[in-house]
Amino acid sequence: MGERITITASDGFTLNAYRAAPAGKPRGGVVLIQEVWGLNHWIRQEVDRYAAEGYLTVAPAMFDRVEFGYESDNYGPEQFAVIGGLMKRFDHKTALLDVAAAVTSASEAGKVGITGYCFGGAVSWRAAAHRGLGLSAASGYYGGGVPNYIELAPTIPIEMHYGDQDKGIPLEQIEALNAQE
Repeated sequence: MGERITITASDGFTLNAYRAAPAGKPRGGVVLIQEVWGLNHWIRQEVDRYAAEGYLTVAPAMFDRVEFGYESDNYGPEQFAVIGGLMKRFDHKTALLDVAAAVTSASEAGKVGITGYCFGGAVSWRAAAHRGLGLSAASGYYGGGVPNYIELAPTIPIEMHYGDQDKGIPLEQIEALNAQE
């Protein structure tokens, strides 16, 4: 359903993205932010699923500035060393430039929301607190790292989803996040 495209950030950097359009008139746009595995098979399926629900959806390749074209369907422990190296070099400031480029691409469908999974949930949280991206709403799923940015105040409506049995994100961090409301 979707296709690989490139988008260009305001600083001139060109990155990969995956884009899917609905069959009819879009209900709006969605920027979908990946987990740490890149634009892998699952993320592309999710983009296609959002498009099937009527949304023009764009997923930017958030690690392209660190390792152009990175993606992995290997969820094994050996891949965590690779991801750790990528995260050490990842720049959260330029990440918002890449999010803005994806928002611009998705905005041809009207209002744009952002969502993401794990790493992408944290990027969505940061984007929700950044004025000027053109976002209307945000959500995140099991946003790892959000507590590192708990002081940021979202400027748009946002909802975050966490599992109370999730061992990767301590419940006390989620409670601190809920106290921000």
